[in-house]
Amino acid sequence: MNKIGFDNEKYLSMQSEHIRERVDKFGDKLYLEFGGKLFDDYHASRVLPGFAPDSKLQMLLKMKDEAEIVIVINSDAIEQCKMRGDLGITYDMDVLRLIDAFREVGLYVGSVCLTQFADQKLAKKFERTLKKLDIKTYRHYPIAGYPYDVDGIVSENGLGKNEYIETSRRLVIVTAPGPGSGKMATCISQLYHDNKRGVKSGYAKFETFPIWNLPLKHMVNVAYEAATADLNDVNMIDPYHLEAYGVSTVNYNRDVEIFPVLNRLFQKIYGEEIYKSPTDMGVNMAGNCIVDDAVCVEASQQEIVRRYFAALVDRRNDKVGDAVVAKLEFLMQQNEITVSIRKAVAAARDKQAKTNEPACAIELNDDTIVTGKTTRLLGAVSAMLLNALKTLAGIDDKVMLLSPSIIEPIQRLKTVHLGGHNPRLHSDEILIALSISAVTNPVAALAMQALAGLKGTECHSTVILSQVDVNVLKKLGVNYTADPIYQTKKLYHAK
Repeated sequence: MNKIGFDNEKYLSMQSEHIRERVDKFGDKLYLEFGGKLFDDYHASRVLPGFAPDSKLQMLLKMKDEAEIVIVINSDAIEQCKMRGDLGITYDMDVLRLIDAFREVGLYVGSVCLTQFADQKLAKKFERTLKKLDIKTYRHYPIAGYPYDVDGIVSENGLGKNEYIETSRRLVIVTAPGPGSGKMATCISQLYHDNKRGVKSGYAKFETFPIWNLPLKHMVNVAYEAATADLNDVNMIDPYHLEAYGVSTVNYNRDVEIFPVLNRLFQKIYGEEIYKSPTDMGVNMAGNCIVDDAVCVEASQQEIVRRYFAALVDRRNDKVGDAVVAKLEFLMQQNEITVSIRKAVAAARDKQAKTNEPACAIELNDDTIVTGKTTRLLGAVSAMLLNALKTLAGIDDKVMLLSPSIIEPIQRLKTVHLGGHNPRLHSDEILIALSISAVTNPVAALAMQALAGLKGTECHSTVILSQVDVNVLKKLGVNYTADPIYQTKKLYHAK
């Protein structure tokens, strides 16, 4: 699927302008709580075709001279060595990764705030690491009665105990490596301290999903529910916005539930109401930039099925329980979505049934289906990729892109010299071998030129993919799913 449903350039312009307007509304400073991923937002790019994975980052770059970033991390998450599931690194290491990534593109990272700080051993160690790297650090402490004891929170013994984060720019982006970080609490703490200092500052929230000005049951919003099935988020009509303005908008349960408390905190700090609804707090303009609704609906249906397969694999690996899978099944039934919309699923399973070998199928952007199976030399993903490249490049299927004489020495290297047990070549090894062959083999060179044609394609494997193959498919822009079955009966499966 390579159809465009979202105007990315319009979004960059409209979103940055809307944030500037919100800064101006409050005067001196705006703390913008940034939910979700600032870059590598592949969920958004999948359900809103045309949305670039780094759109939000590019939007901020339009305002880089007026913005600084504060990264927030929960001290308990450091102590528990919480991991990012998509990257396989701990939250504290992700903070360093984020700082590097922001600096690389010219965004100013002002400081790191350690929330829920209670002298945790690993949190103190990480704090020392940051200071050695000349990164400003601040501590925010647990507050008794948070978030409901408003009087206790908005006091010297509550927010008053937190260290004040020194900022130098009008727009302060508050972001974090994961959920439950304390981003909102950090913003509220800053509002309290600013107010004491006579600084006119405000708060706003940036969440891409659910999209507030799309219908509640629009597929894009349903896809968000699917993506957060493990968090038990539920989209709902914002009752406060409906009451205040007579207009139906969409928000999610956690923001709606906390709004009365948040509103009371704002009133306690400012002496007046600054927002009438959770929707008012938001600044998201994505819904105004959809240019082809049908394309986004179709893309979102595909995403829901992908999330379902991912949950099946996670359940097989004991990462989620039956409830998550059941919720996704319910969403699919409710919206009359079946796995059959992913044509690659049936094709892969048919290939396996015919060959009695693990198989993989890919649906190219022109709807052509290409398959591959596990062989003595290649894994199923590797075989599928080579066959797909031949199709894209117009190379006859009988042509062998890589001869056994090239593959077998690599196999010997893996097994004899490096002590590996699986002689078959993974997708990264196949692509490296193909790129080397391309130097002397014009056909291989032709296949390499076709790599870009894989972006936006859909593939399915009849067995759980290795992490190597997952990473390669991600980098190639291939949307993948897999049946929750391992290729072998081993108890340990290397990542």
